[in-house]
Amino acid sequence: MLKRMLLMLLAVAVLLAAIGFMKFRQVQEAIAQGSSFQPPPEAVTTVVATEESWERTIDAIGTVTAVNGVIVSADLPGIVESIAFESGRQAAAGAVLVRLDTRQEKAQRAAAEARQALARANFERARGLRQEGVVAQADLDAARAELDQAEASVGEIAATIDRKIIRAPFSGVLGIRQVHLGQYLGGGDPIVPLESLDPIHVDFAVPQQELPRVAVGGTVRVSVEGPPGATFNGKVTAIDAIVDAATRNIRVQATLANPGHLLHPGMFVRAQVVLPESAAVVALPASAILYAPYGDTVFIVETMKGPDGAEYLGVRQQVVKLGGGRGDQVAVLSGVSAGAQVVTSGVFKLRNGAAVLVNNETRPGNDPAPRPQES
Repeated sequence: MLKRMLLMLLAVAVLLAAIGFMKFRQVQEAIAQGSSFQPPPEAVTTVVATEESWERTIDAIGTVTAVNGVIVSADLPGIVESIAFESGRQAAAGAVLVRLDTRQEKAQRAAAEARQALARANFERARGLRQEGVVAQADLDAARAELDQAEASVGEIAATIDRKIIRAPFSGVLGIRQVHLGQYLGGGDPIVPLESLDPIHVDFAVPQQELPRVAVGGTVRVSVEGPPGATFNGKVTAIDAIVDAATRNIRVQATLANPGHLLHPGMFVRAQVVLPESAAVVALPASAILYAPYGDTVFIVETMKGPDGAEYLGVRQQVVKLGGGRGDQVAVLSGVSAGAQVVTSGVFKLRNGAAVLVNNETRPGNDPAPRPQES
């Protein structure tokens, strides 16, 4: 009985050992297959890097401001008698905008003119009598003083009447009126905005280290989001004398023509100060750049060798230093040489040394001045 049990245990042990050996061989084969497994190549598009000459610019965010812009307001209190303008229309310098009620002032002027006529008659009479030696010189001087006071009173009332006729101080475009017929206006109450739109100013700020490169008379290119071709060229006309202590930026003002009044005060624009010198850069599509906190990189396609020594087409990740942008393109200042084949799409699924399959049938945009069809 004991012998039979021993034989059974021995048979079970041999069977388990055989099964374990078979599993061990299977695991070894699986490990060997995994280590030699080569993932399929990723499909990418590429472009051959070329060196180009780009103009140097200083980019900034600007705000449109009017050369002349005011809120036309009432100088003296009064009731609106008539409104002589329409909102949004052009107004010439000196054009009448609003008339206030002046009936009381006109009555006062009539009384003052009567006193003026009496003072003049008294003066003429006193002058004749003085020539005949009937009255003293003091009487003639008093009559002259009364005449001067009467004339000044008439002039003062006439000036008050004229100040109650509100006129455009300069030529420009009117905004939306803020008064109504019969409304009482106090001194300084707003009537309508008036803005001079052509030419127009663009104010922007540049870092203090860029100040030596900015000069009055330099070219400024301004672009605004809107219809294609909404780009304006102007000149730097003023540079502030003080650097902002909080931002270390200095304010610059450019003046440019505004035909059609496409630019309005308060608009957001992009301003570029065009510098006289140019720079040699490698221009790549923006889709070729893999942006990351530790540094921007691109993938360069090269012939590589795998673990088994076989050659394949793979990618090398390269850190780059970027410059400005132009349309679909980004300027690469260092890291990529002319002639290198750079991946332009699919960069997010790549890693250093990954195999790739180049298919350039459909490529991402690479136009320095793109014009979208739906714009």
